[in-house]
Amino acid sequence: MPTLCLLFRRPNPNFFSIEKIFAQLCVDPAWELPTEKAYVPSPSSSLRAILKNLWFVRRQRADIYHVTGDIHYAVLALPRKRVLLTIHDCVFMHRSSGLKRRLFKWLFLDLPVRHCRMITTISEATKRDIVQYTGCPPDKVIVIPNPLSGSIRFQPAAFRQHSPVILFIGVTPNKNLERVIAALQGIDCVLTIIGQPPPTMLALLERHRIRYAQRANLTEEELADQYIASDMVLFPSVFEGFGLPVIEAQKAGRPVITSNLSPMKEVAGQGACLVDPYDPASIRQAVMKIMMDKAYREELVQAGFRNTARFAPEKIVAQYMTCYRQLLTGTIQSPLTKLEK
Repeated sequence: MPTLCLLFRRPNPNFFSIEKIFAQLCVDPAWELPTEKAYVPSPSSSLRAILKNLWFVRRQRADIYHVTGDIHYAVLALPRKRVLLTIHDCVFMHRSSGLKRRLFKWLFLDLPVRHCRMITTISEATKRDIVQYTGCPPDKVIVIPNPLSGSIRFQPAAFRQHSPVILFIGVTPNKNLERVIAALQGIDCVLTIIGQPPPTMLALLERHRIRYAQRANLTEEELADQYIASDMVLFPSVFEGFGLPVIEAQKAGRPVITSNLSPMKEVAGQGACLVDPYDPASIRQAVMKIMMDKAYREELVQAGFRNTARFAPEKIVAQYMTCYRQLLTGTIQSPLTKLEK
């Protein structure tokens, strides 16, 4: 039987979403191929580290290869007709400028996209970025969303209307914590932050007298417990490749607030309250509406349950299996974005 090699970045306890996604997919009964996992030795993006990682990748042996994200340049050490690249987002294009941005674009987008036979990404928004930045044909980029975690579960609980627990996931600048703090000033609530906020954000929380709790380095089960312990999930990010907390909140049966931006609004379907993430007043209004309007809360929760069916792991596995089969047989179909939904 043909073999597959999944290639990962070096493990990092602060960044594990890619590994979590594929760990879940590989154990699904629909995952048909014998699979080996390989982790590059260096976490750095220096020239020396990149060369070291390329040498490691070159020594792997399989019938087809899948570079799962982040280390996009790894495809350059692999046979182009047998390699699939997943690009989760183009956030580095938004965070860098000048010569650094041009070098990153060349090494992490232009060369890998040109080299690969097939590319997948997790949202239409990221697909648009890839096509815009590289000029590659749109049919070369297949949208396969992230799956829902099996650890997330629904447990009914009474909504604490007068002092809700609001779950906020992530502390990187794009997660928008500063505007959330401004939005929550004066609202009786507890903000549970997943991640370690920088000292400036902690000082801001104290200054605005917002009660908060902070959790970090959680296991899958511990994160699932945080969803259950919350009354609503607040995820007004200004930039995402996908926005997994949106559908995790929906599966947990909690009303969710997210940004009226791509890809969050497409991922959420009808099951979220959409806000302008750049306007604290918009965020505040959404929080108050969910607190005060029971019928609206229930409407969001039920729409969220219906929406999560799109992200069942077996559906995501089936789409990747289609890609692998096409790589193995050399029968790349066009357009590939019309995979089963």
